[in-house]
Amino acid sequence: MTAIPNFSELSFPQPTRESLAAAYADIAARLDAGELGAALAEWDRHRRDLESWSSLTHLRFSQDTTSEAAKSAREYADALAPVAAEHETALKRRLLAWPDRAALAAAAGDFALRLWEMDVTTFEPAIAADLEEESRLGARYTELLAGAKLEIDGKVVNLSGLAPYAEDPDRATRHRAEALRWDFFAAHGEALDGIYDELVRLRHGMARKLGYETYTPLGYRRMRRTDYDAADVARYRDEVARHVVPLVARLLERRRQAQGWDRLRFWDEALVDPRGNPGPVGDHDVLCARAQTMFDRMDPRLGDFWRLMEQGGFTDLRNRPGKAGGGFCTSFPSVGVPFIFANFNGTHHDIGVFTHEMGHAFQNWESRALPGLDYLWPTMEAAEIHSMSLEFLTHPQIGLLVGEADAERFRRMHLEVSLAFLPYGVCVDHFQHEVYARPEATPAERHAIWQRLERHYMPWTDYGDLAYPAKGGRWQAKPHIYRSPFYYIDYTLALCCALQFWARSRRDPQAALADYIALCGRGGSAPFTELVASAELSSPFVPGALRSVVEEAEALLGAV
Repeated sequence: MTAIPNFSELSFPQPTRESLAAAYADIAARLDAGELGAALAEWDRHRRDLESWSSLTHLRFSQDTTSEAAKSAREYADALAPVAAEHETALKRRLLAWPDRAALAAAAGDFALRLWEMDVTTFEPAIAADLEEESRLGARYTELLAGAKLEIDGKVVNLSGLAPYAEDPDRATRHRAEALRWDFFAAHGEALDGIYDELVRLRHGMARKLGYETYTPLGYRRMRRTDYDAADVARYRDEVARHVVPLVARLLERRRQAQGWDRLRFWDEALVDPRGNPGPVGDHDVLCARAQTMFDRMDPRLGDFWRLMEQGGFTDLRNRPGKAGGGFCTSFPSVGVPFIFANFNGTHHDIGVFTHEMGHAFQNWESRALPGLDYLWPTMEAAEIHSMSLEFLTHPQIGLLVGEADAERFRRMHLEVSLAFLPYGVCVDHFQHEVYARPEATPAERHAIWQRLERHYMPWTDYGDLAYPAKGGRWQAKPHIYRSPFYYIDYTLALCCALQFWARSRRDPQAALADYIALCGRGGSAPFTELVASAELSSPFVPGALRSVVEEAEALLGAV
């Protein structure tokens, strides 16, 4: 691994169809000569370089979706991705047929072979053009939302910039913010329906070309889920409906009574604390400086890592026009340092997204020395354990970011928000299962599906005069549904595990943190349920795992 440069100095060679063909020809020649170890080493180096270039290219586009140069570079990367996938799939098939399976497993790792066995069922040259089109449609969605310009209180803000108004203590301000948000989606509803309709039909077509009845099994395989299936997920959704939905309903009713509202409207849900949601003590610079103190106090490894990220410029946290919404963590495996992307807006969400993405980044850093690219990140439901757990593990020091006077209020708010997320998260997942089971459904029928599921998982939702979400359009604000199909249940599964870390931390913060750091170091070296067991956590699929942590949270919040 090379010395770590500053982010501003990062540059990776742009691959071409010809360079990809030459690289894989060299790897094949080594295999022909029986040089398995050398071939695997060369392949790993090549994959790291390719992923680093791709990550930087897509990050640049997210940083400025209005840049024609960034857009052109992203389009080039999207067009090249299926070419790289074809080479990679062919090589994985050859490796899986290697005559000495024991030697292959010893060199690459048993779990890597399991992942490859799944990967080779997700690609054929026949879907190469479809994959490129899928990326193009996803980028159209990102650009459309990033281009929002909404005027409120004499200011022009994007969708991320609406957040402070959406949780303002003044009820009329919250309503005005939500009205602006959903007016934007209503104005672009036809385009959003069209993009998604194309995506659903495209994905269903890919599945059929690969021999699947529907997209769902292909979607699970693309997510590299080796140790559970859709039936396990369905049972987990039922657990959320049984144990979490009634609790969230009681918490919201208590909030309604405390505020004296006649009815709880959708625009009231974001105001969690009657005194106003506690937020960060200062702006971007203050928050980042205080975070350094927080991480130093928690563990030297966390403190040193955040210092490296800050000094190296591996963060982009300020909101600005043209920047893609949301937050994510990406990485450049050739240099070993991840990157945190977010949109600070002056609310408690700044702390949430920052600690969340820091969890992803720290895991990637801790596992950077694991052999083989396949182990640097776990599958996504396991990866979200690291991010969501760090949100809770910072609780003892959170006063540094919100002020000591508001620390307990923040902890309670974060716990309530996390519990309320579970019904929404499983609703998003259930919606996608129904959509891909009926790819021929019309946009209107998809909106009706969301309405029905929303009544099941979030029966308290009352949109009042917000016509667009009332007719079933709320799901269109969730990028994962468009860009990362079936990547959402992962957050809810991970939250079940993160709440176990929270409960453990309440009794012994240092022991919980040590267990967490050890889990980060295991990276993606095992499937989800095995990683969970290695940290002595209960799998969300085990009966009672969710109920036990929910009951502890319920008791603390006094909502029994």
